[in-house]
Amino acid sequence: MSLPRGLEKPLERFYEYLRSERELSLHTQQNYKRQLTTLAEQLVELGVDEWQVVDAGWVRQLASKGMRDGLKASSLSMRLSALRSFFDYLVSQGYLKANPAKGVSAPRKARPLPKNLDVDEMDQLLSVDEDDPLAIRDRAMMELMYGAGLRLAELVALDVKHVSLRKGDLRVIGKGDKERIVPFAGLAREWVGHWLKVRGQLAAPDEPGLFVSKLGQRISNRNVQKRMAEWGQKQAVSSHINPHKLRHSFATHMLESSGDLRAVQELLGHANLSTTQIYTHLDFQHLAKVYDDAHPRAKRNKR
Repeated sequence: MSLPRGLEKPLERFYEYLRSERELSLHTQQNYKRQLTTLAEQLVELGVDEWQVVDAGWVRQLASKGMRDGLKASSLSMRLSALRSFFDYLVSQGYLKANPAKGVSAPRKARPLPKNLDVDEMDQLLSVDEDDPLAIRDRAMMELMYGAGLRLAELVALDVKHVSLRKGDLRVIGKGDKERIVPFAGLAREWVGHWLKVRGQLAAPDEPGLFVSKLGQRISNRNVQKRMAEWGQKQAVSSHINPHKLRHSFATHMLESSGDLRAVQELLGHANLSTTQIYTHLDFQHLAKVYDDAHPRAKRNKR
């Protein structure tokens, strides 16, 4: 489709600006051109022939059309970002007084809920009975991630001095360098104890990290991910195993058993309760029980 001069000429000047002044890669230039050409063609279909008449209402119409056409939230966000950059350029050139796309945003991308393992799958994964130091280390890591709900980075950052087997707690450095004390007990505590007894067979003398690789240095995030995936296959667990899945399973099982969202928030180290609500979910049976126990009409019917 050939564009009206009032739409085409400003676009050509913008593309030249991206090439000569901003020196963007060819791929990025082409992406800008693809997004803006699509928007210009849509404006022509709506009867618009110059950028100066485009206001926030027109931008919202373009966003709505993208949604109706089945554009994903991430793609629509990219398209609007290109339009905002173009309008910023037009404002800087005195072609527009204000950027009409500034206050228009794409719908928020849905955050997919991480899948958790059920209790039987966790038992299957953690039934590691090999006695070589690496297997003991791996079971201790998995027991601790599931038993304390740690993030991968938190697990890797643990030093020996952060662990108190006697008290059954960990000093964890979370996001934003925020420190929290996390309890751990039962099999997690037992297997960390087993690991500490054999850790010296692998760890370099001056290595402070709790969990180390076979080279004697603090274990890496990638190594932990790789080992957990391998144990998932070895233990014949149906779903792919990764560290976050163990953390999410901890949160899910704790919440389903206790129903205490605030406590789970503290254990996970979430700054906002809304984050905990995204990462955890109640099963319907638990919700129904809470309803039956709490709602006055439900209790009256039961009587």
